Amino acid sequence: MRRLLLFVSGSARSRTIAYPGTSYQSMRNDKVRSAAAAPDGLRKDVMPQEKPDLRNLREPVRFKRALTLLLMTLFLPGSAQIVAGSRKAGRWVWRVVAGLIAIIIFFVLLGLIWRSGTINILVRPGTLRIVQVLLILLAIGWAALFVDAYRLGQPLMLERNHRLTTSILDGVMIFVVVGALIYASVIVNTQRDFVASVFGSGKTSKAEKGRYNVLLMGGDSGADRIGTRPDSMTVASIDADTGRTVLIGLPRNLAKVPFPAGTAMAKQFPDGFKWKNCGAECLLNAVYTYAANHKNLFPGDPNPGETATTQAIEAVTGLKINYYVLIDLAGFRDLLNAVGGITLDIGKRVPIGGGSSPIKGYIEAGKNQHLDGYHALWFARSRAESSDYERMARQKCVMSAMLNQLSPSTVLTKFQGIASASKEVVKTSIPASELGTFTDLALDAKKLPVSSFSAVPPLIHTGDPDFALIRTKVAEAIAKSEQLDKGGSGGDGKTSNTPSSTATKHPSSSTTKKPSTGSTKKPTTSPTTPATGVDDVASICKA
Repeated sequence: MRRLLLFVSGSARSRTIAYPGTSYQSMRNDKVRSAAAAPDGLRKDVMPQEKPDLRNLREPVRFKRALTLLLMTLFLPGSAQIVAGSRKAGRWVWRVVAGLIAIIIFFVLLGLIWRSGTINILVRPGTLRIVQVLLILLAIGWAALFVDAYRLGQPLMLERNHRLTTSILDGVMIFVVVGALIYASVIVNTQRDFVASVFGSGKTSKAEKGRYNVLLMGGDSGADRIGTRPDSMTVASIDADTGRTVLIGLPRNLAKVPFPAGTAMAKQFPDGFKWKNCGAECLLNAVYTYAANHKNLFPGDPNPGETATTQAIEAVTGLKINYYVLIDLAGFRDLLNAVGGITLDIGKRVPIGGGSSPIKGYIEAGKNQHLDGYHALWFARSRAESSDYERMARQKCVMSAMLNQLSPSTVLTKFQGIASASKEVVKTSIPASELGTFTDLALDAKKLPVSSFSAVPPLIHTGDPDFALIRTKVAEAIAKSEQLDKGGSGGDGKTSNTPSSTATKHPSSSTTKKPSTGSTKKPTTSPTTPATGVDDVASICKA
């Protein structure tokens, strides 16, 4: 260490000039006496360091010294100033670096103890703004240290080629380090903007009987539709402790849906959502549009459609809905493109188009089919040549694929695109203060199988539903899922003693759409026949 300090300080071979009649020892004694006579404040840190004389050093040594100062600044900011510049400045830099490291260690340890709370703290817009400013200041300060380290290397005393090499290296280091910090600040700002735009500061809803129930709606709006209608409705019932999830699918054509007693819609429709000759206008997916067009029933409520639909789902399932998430299906395409698409094993070709528009083509059957946003959206929403209930099963496969294939590295590297698309796609009642809670549960849910129940024929006749039976089956599906965490599975937490329903699979045919090369994503199998309930969605969607 002593040799390194002597090397970079340039004092190992600096010259000593002796005047006639003056010995080296007398000069040394005079210097010691002067330092002893100096005030304590100056004596403590001595005098400012003298600029080292490098003229007696060989050129290779001067060049290596200049490079060493730059590398010291890269790996330990402030160290170049400590040994060859202003020690006071270097020590202040070390204090700043030590403080930042201490803060990082604190949050890492806090995250190990209290992951959800740590995430809640870090994703707050105020916290993210502070982090953004700190990253920018850190970039500016580190750039200044590189410039100073270059100065301390005394480039004018280097040969031309060595001076050029040192200058280029210094510029590259500034570009890489400062560029990385500025890019990080941009990501942080994107996250802050995303949280502020999508998540509000609404009321927090506590878990009911140890579960969070989140209503996922796919909003199907467009020029050919009258208003916005949820094209798909699924309740994700999540265990508040383990994250184990049950997906409860509700068909959009469920008729005569009830509403909780005492609500405006229950008073308007005491016998369920129906009126004479209402046809398709009184199905479950039309509740949203009806409420949006009758805002007088919901005074002061900015989201009557979401409120009425949530109330209907509560009455149908017997569950308290904590929050809703409304996803615009047209924008969902951009979100899937942002994450790089999904990979599926497709057992039956699916039409693109149909219904009120002509069929434009097909998503062909085959293994390891990589679907971009456009094709994945049609895979999830296509009703031509199939039933609504088969489509519901395909939608669960898409959800399963996204849950399992969306890795942390994908989120990090494509975060800006994901956040930008999500702002246009997602509308939710989940407050920003609950982001940590649901992120924590999502991380746990990735490790566990997802079970499912769908209120579809032949068990449920959608034109004249038995809502008591639906509520019973929902309760049974949740109880079965909870039993896995209580040791009822024999300890593995993944298998149930109750036989699971499965979907009929047909052999895959040849396909003209080839899977993407080099894809590391595991495929998800799409069912060709809907199942009322499964203990593990992965049994029909192997992600």
